[in-house]
Amino acid sequence: MATQSPFSFLGDALDKLADSLKPPAWLTDELQHRLVLFLNHVLMQEPEAQARLARQQGQVVRVQWGAAALQLAITPAGLCERAPVAEHDLLLTVTDASPLALAQDALRGERPAVRIEGDGQLAAEVNWLIDNVRWDAEEDLARLVGDAPAHALAELGRTLARGLRQFVGRLPTRDRPAPR
Repeated sequence: MATQSPFSFLGDALDKLADSLKPPAWLTDELQHRLVLFLNHVLMQEPEAQARLARQQGQVVRVQWGAAALQLAITPAGLCERAPVAEHDLLLTVTDASPLALAQDALRGERPAVRIEGDGQLAAEVNWLIDNVRWDAEEDLARLVGDAPAHALAELGRTLARGLRQFVGRLPTRDRPAPR
């Protein structure tokens, strides 16, 4: 007999809350703008990533999760810019609607389930980026506070992340019963 998680109530409540809350258009616009700036910052630290994307210049990738969507056009420099809502070459749709389930998957280091439609070569390049490009937060932090404090803060962050992953790994999911 499967036991129900005490967190299932919380998950259901968060799902209902997320469905009822719609951020204002200006906030969505600003968050998307900041996300594109962050993506380009990470891409600029990886010349190979930029070179791979530059070969796909002009292509448009649409990422969609429920009602939220972001369209990115690839520039000749191998970076991204927001594209107007129009046709896209690749559609990536996150299939899990639950924000809590997505957060749990992310904390476990798992990718969300995604439906892929469109250009196969572009999909392969995006997959390569996801597999190989990582943000070096420690290096960015070192520019602000110096190498030694940045290393200490990054190590603290890694320790906290490991602990959180272990905690989340013990939480039951919809697919498996609670651990005993």
